[in-house]
Amino acid sequence: MTEQNPAAEEQQTEHRRTIKSFVMRAGRMTEGQQRGLEQGWPKYGLELADGLRDFDEVFGRSAPRTFEIGFGMGHSTLEMAAAAPEQDFIGVEVHKPGVGALLSGLVSQKLTNVRVYSCDALEVLRDCVADASLDRVLLFFPDPWHKSRHHKRRIVQPAFAELVRRKLKVGGVLHMATDWEPYAEHMLEVMNVAPGYRNLAQDGRCVPRPTERPVTKFERRGERLGHGVWDLKFQRID
Repeated sequence: MTEQNPAAEEQQTEHRRTIKSFVMRAGRMTEGQQRGLEQGWPKYGLELADGLRDFDEVFGRSAPRTFEIGFGMGHSTLEMAAAAPEQDFIGVEVHKPGVGALLSGLVSQKLTNVRVYSCDALEVLRDCVADASLDRVLLFFPDPWHKSRHHKRRIVQPAFAELVRRKLKVGGVLHMATDWEPYAEHMLEVMNVAPGYRNLAQDGRCVPRPTERPVTKFERRGERLGHGVWDLKFQRID
């Protein structure tokens, strides 16, 4: 009988226990989104299976680079990319309707400074992005997982903070935004003790709303419900 390598067995067990911060929804795609996917993916799409990428080669230049986790329907991504043609953007989203919507916008606006993954953003960060290569990582309005028993699903955890720190350049910034105050508190609890970061807020909590962050549908929804919005910025210092 072949004996199982304990290290390999532990690694496999850990892999099986991986907790996802998202739920795959079987969203229905519109004709426009499907057309965007078909027309835009060959030009803008990247595959997790291709592994570590040289993004200077992918974009054909060396430029400030932003990595956006969970771009939703892509409205903010389009707005930011159109407003900053001198910068490059890597957007990751698991839900195909959102991917199709962003690709449709990229095709219609003929933008060249965006590339798209459709998979788990943390796997892309881990496997496809070189260490110390990103200027910004954006996490806008992630699922807050309101119930206590689901808090372990929140994407902002110590392991997330360390992974992002490795991928940011020294001086690079993790920018998070949420319209759920308890999640903002959770983010602060995790990030204020995460090694290698400093909080850019003067009061050690949240920064004023940055002008470079587009107003999202989540923000407008939150305002209608009487919610605030909390922006947090943490800079890699070593």
